[in-house]
Amino acid sequence: MVILVINAGSSSVKFTVFDMADQKKVLALGLIERIGIEGTTMKYSNFRGEEVKGEVPVKNPQDAVKLIAERLLDSKVGVLKSLAEVKAIGHRIVQGMEKIIQPILLDEKAKNIVRECGVLAPLHNPHNLMGIEACEAVFSGVPNVGVFDTAFHSTMPPKAYLYGLPYKYYEKDHIRRYGFHGTSHGFVARAAAALAGQPVESLKIITAHLGNGASIAAVKDGICQDTSMGLTPLEGVIMGTRCGDVDTTAVLYIMKQEGLTPDQADNLLNKQSGVLGLAGIGSSDLRDVEAKADQGDKLCAQALEVYAYRVKKYIGAYMAVLGGLDILVFTAGVGENSITMRAAILKGLEGLGLKLDPAKNAVRSPEPRVISTDDSPIKIHVIPTNEELAIAEATVKLVA
Repeated sequence: MVILVINAGSSSVKFTVFDMADQKKVLALGLIERIGIEGTTMKYSNFRGEEVKGEVPVKNPQDAVKLIAERLLDSKVGVLKSLAEVKAIGHRIVQGMEKIIQPILLDEKAKNIVRECGVLAPLHNPHNLMGIEACEAVFSGVPNVGVFDTAFHSTMPPKAYLYGLPYKYYEKDHIRRYGFHGTSHGFVARAAAALAGQPVESLKIITAHLGNGASIAAVKDGICQDTSMGLTPLEGVIMGTRCGDVDTTAVLYIMKQEGLTPDQADNLLNKQSGVLGLAGIGSSDLRDVEAKADQGDKLCAQALEVYAYRVKKYIGAYMAVLGGLDILVFTAGVGENSITMRAAILKGLEGLGLKLDPAKNAVRSPEPRVISTDDSPIKIHVIPTNEELAIAEATVKLVA
């Protein structure tokens, strides 16, 4: 069964085509970015190693999906003989609130719910919806399936998701912790259990999705108990450009002092803070910050320390939530690739049973691997995340 996975953002459409019947083989993948902006580009590659890159005349998501279809059918670099080979399309959707807590066929009723949930994800859900409708137009009659970032975290109990606000704001406005990166957290938790040769239903796992956006999740018996992101992806650990946990009064103080509007404050917290704001070098890329820290930049070194410390705090907190720990998982861009950041996060945690093997940690590999010592009471894994495959698997399960 051929499955197309679409991730439509505000100015980009990412896509992957899987042949699920052939060992979940990736037939083609790519990205169209800067949609609606001058210099729109497309990157496309297929399983034969052929690549196409360059500027493209794409003005909206429907143009993007049409171009993706053309590439898939192209006589030179295409991988399909007919669009009818695509049996279903899986879509990444950010916010489902409490209304959608599992993958769902995207009929008109479901799309209206996605639209309603956009009130809590105005930068994401509307664009996800445009991607869905573009696929309906180009791939007529093919079922579309929504897989939600928030779904994996829907199992959290009220003690984990409620804020200390008047209860009426939860009842009336649905203000609560939702969490994000759920597809990734669920995927790597299952993959970690497979690597350990144990059923996920018998394990206590902490998953650390550390990229430009970052979140931590506490998973017991395969079920999410708590996660660091909240009503929006702003809460939790420090990220590339997001501030993470901060005293709300500090925000109000800055708004008053600087005369900021709510929109300007939102921009400050989401796009000017985090590693970008702490390091002060004009980059949120941890590789750039690590390089500057190695050259003696004190602000960069301090930014890395703060980042590692916040992640460490969440690991300790979630060990308490779970009542112990079997596996700690690092994933996403930083979690999978930064040797120094993993070491910084784990430094001093040996007494809690997390013993890092420096030699294993120094190995760079795209494969799932164990980086803890052989005698470590708690295993430490590096598991490359694959949200696209997880979406494809959920799509197949639903349409089958």
